[in-house]
Amino acid sequence: MQTPNNEDEWRNVADEFCQKWQFPHCVGSLDGKHVAIVAPANSGSLFYNYKHFFSIVLLALVDANYKFLYVDIGCYGRSADGGVFNNSTLSKALASNSLNIPVPEAFAGEPNLPYVIVADDAFALKSYIAKPYAMRGLTEDQRVFNYRLSRARRVVENAFGILVSRFRIFGKAIPLAPHKVEKVVMAACCLHNFLMRDSTSQTTYVADLLDSSDNFQRTNKLSQQGGNRSTLSANETRDKFCKYFNSSVGAVSWQQNICREA
Repeated sequence: MQTPNNEDEWRNVADEFCQKWQFPHCVGSLDGKHVAIVAPANSGSLFYNYKHFFSIVLLALVDANYKFLYVDIGCYGRSADGGVFNNSTLSKALASNSLNIPVPEAFAGEPNLPYVIVADDAFALKSYIAKPYAMRGLTEDQRVFNYRLSRARRVVENAFGILVSRFRIFGKAIPLAPHKVEKVVMAACCLHNFLMRDSTSQTTYVADLLDSSDNFQRTNKLSQQGGNRSTLSANETRDKFCKYFNSSVGAVSWQQNICREA
C-alpha cells in the first residue's frame, strides 16, 4: 500500500473526499472486515468472531476512490475493530503525529478545522478520528452530522464489497493457514488498487454498490450508536464539523429531508 507521506498528498486525499462525498478535511475512511478462514487446528476460539465464523481481520484505511491507503491483516477474528486499530502501526503513527498529516487549517469560514479519519462507533473518538454522536437525545444538527459522516464512511464498506465481488476466493472460508491467508489478502488488496486506477473498472464495480438517488442504507446508518469515552479536544473537533455541516456554506440540499425520513 502507498500511504501518503507528505502534507500535499494528504490534502489531495482530503480534496477528493470533499468533492465526491462533501466531507472536508477527511483523509480516509477506516473500518475492519472479517475474512473467513477454515478453523486452524488447536486454535480454540482465537479466530472465532462475533458473527459466528472463523476469520482473520482486515483493517483498512480507504481514500475517496475506494483504494486502500493502509491495511493491517491477520489479527484474530475474536478481536474487535477498535482493538485491532489500537495495536496497529497506523494508530501509533497517528498518535505520534509522524504521518505528516497537515495541521488544522481554515476552511470555508471555519477556522482551524482539523484533518480527520472517519470511522464508526467501534473506534474511539479522537481529535484525528471522527465518529457518530451517540443516538440518545440527538439534536437535529447532530443527526445531520451523523448522516454526513456515514456518507463518507461508507466508502470503506464499498471498497470491501468491490474486493469481495472481484476476487471469488472471499466467497467462502479460505482453506489455508492464517499466515498464508494474510499473503492472499495482501495480494488481493494490491491488485484491487492496481485495477481501481482504471476509471472504467471503478464505474463497473461501484455501480452495483451505490444507489444513484443517494438514499443508501439510511435506516442502518442512522441507527443506535454507542458511546466510547472521548477527550475534550476530540469532542470539540466533532462539534466543529457539526457546526460546519449545519451552516449555510456547509449544508447540502438533501440532508434535512434524509435525516427526517430516517
